Amino acid sequence: MRAVLLLLLSACLGLTTTAQRPMVMPPALKAGDTIAVLSPSSTPDAETVEKGCDALREWGYVPVVGPHALSRFHGFAGTPHQRTSDLLWALQDSTIRAIMCTRGGDGAVQVLRRIPLDVFARHPKWIIGFSDVTALHSAEVAAGVMSIHGSMCDGIAARGERDSVNAIMQRLLQGELPSYSVPAHPLNQHGEATGRLVGGNMSVFCGLAGSDYDFLNRADEGLILFIEDTQESMTKVDRMLHLIEIRGILPKLKGIIVGHFSKYKSPENGFADMYDMLHEYLQYYPIPVCYDFPVGHHSGYNFPMIEGCRVSLKVDGNGTRIVFEPETTIEHRL
Repeated sequence: MRAVLLLLLSACLGLTTTAQRPMVMPPALKAGDTIAVLSPSSTPDAETVEKGCDALREWGYVPVVGPHALSRFHGFAGTPHQRTSDLLWALQDSTIRAIMCTRGGDGAVQVLRRIPLDVFARHPKWIIGFSDVTALHSAEVAAGVMSIHGSMCDGIAARGERDSVNAIMQRLLQGELPSYSVPAHPLNQHGEATGRLVGGNMSVFCGLAGSDYDFLNRADEGLILFIEDTQESMTKVDRMLHLIEIRGILPKLKGIIVGHFSKYKSPENGFADMYDMLHEYLQYYPIPVCYDFPVGHHSGYNFPMIEGCRVSLKVDGNGTRIVFEPETTIEHRL
């Protein structure tokens, strides 16, 4: 009886668990829209931010740099309060249509604990970035808002307007969902699956385990997880993978997309490289798994991934194909 009363009370108060929140895709941008350029993590280089803003102008948008985007505080772009105020301003200001982060690094988790999930839910906007920005993507998805794991100021500036990856990002912001086809990898596990895509920097999202901001709380909905990292040892990645398994999440996944792991020592513990180690464990799960997908810390390709979007994944002898649903997709081949 007490449990029934608690459920009724929750319903009356409008409380919603992470897994119950419906997913919302932020509206597409149009020429002349304003994009806030923020630094929720480490301090960026001023020249990089300037070049990133120039790139956004070339795309037809109006970049506005956050008040503390270039601040310095123990390596972070300002105090936790300053970075939080910048993000709240960008989320709550109706003239700002999207948020691009300047860089990753560390510190986004300091901002998260100061912003309730409902703030993200009430102001659905694209947040663009990767690496430490994975923390914000996790919060957005937990709040029921899709987010873009992709290039930041340095990436869009360095690769240029005509770059194929930048072109995908531009069209995505305009409302065109992509699809990807990449070559086969010898360790791939064949199969097909559909599910909601989540993922990013492995050490960042594992650090949110069990919190309200953890997108893996949606595991019962059927997730396809993509993973990447940099400067993390094979032993550390092994530990994080088994943390996901111990939480009971790994057996619930519909598929796994293994991106780039960079700047680590190999061989280690008898494994030739990171993919060899991951395959040792993932081969026992009867789900599609693809390796060497172009996402993460890589000087070449970092394909935009829509966090929280439903996708279909097909892995076979011809390679890997990912289609973002719903709506018309435009395919991009590596």
